[in-house]
Amino acid sequence: MKIKKVKKFSERELIRRLGEVTMLKAPRQKPYKEAVITLERLDTSELWCPQRYLIEQNLTEIAELNWEMRRLGVDIFNLSGYARFLLEGEKEEHDILPIIVEESIEADGRVVNIVCDGMHRAFLAKSYRIKPEVAFIRGIPKKFPYYNYPVYKGPDWDKLDMFAALPLPEGYIKKWTREKNYKAYYKNFNSQFKNVSVARSEAGKG
Repeated sequence: MKIKKVKKFSERELIRRLGEVTMLKAPRQKPYKEAVITLERLDTSELWCPQRYLIEQNLTEIAELNWEMRRLGVDIFNLSGYARFLLEGEKEEHDILPIIVEESIEADGRVVNIVCDGMHRAFLAKSYRIKPEVAFIRGIPKKFPYYNYPVYKGPDWDKLDMFAALPLPEGYIKKWTREKNYKAYYKNFNSQFKNVSVARSEAGKG
């Protein structure tokens, strides 16, 4: 992996753009518009994973991205905003955001911090003994929940199943979704950022 160029964007610009993110299936709705968005350093023990597995290939790619970004003076675990980069040999740029964490009030009244984007990076932060900077989003309207239920909290991430690459075994249950039509709850980060969903694996959420 070789990065041809990288550009940093400020915390203010990150927060402004996150507030304008739309729902994938309802582009007029902005789930974070009235939410409180802050950049904070959180220990991974405070974070909940919303899926039952991780992809080793994704972890390897993110580790390589981390090394290459560090060479250019960018810390993907402490962006203080977000970064846009172009990989050598590609024509389209990608944006990398901080790990996105949503505060969610579950049916039993428990308040949990769900990693809704950047789960593989959060796992690497735990492995590296890093307290990562996250974009922490609170006060999201109840009609816009994260589409999966929380599965494992940070101290239990060793229970996650590891697979070398996609596809997953037939019949494997990847996650517990809140509704049958769970895609209606997808937030479209690409409505405000460039190729976020391309930069991260469909399974991996970088």
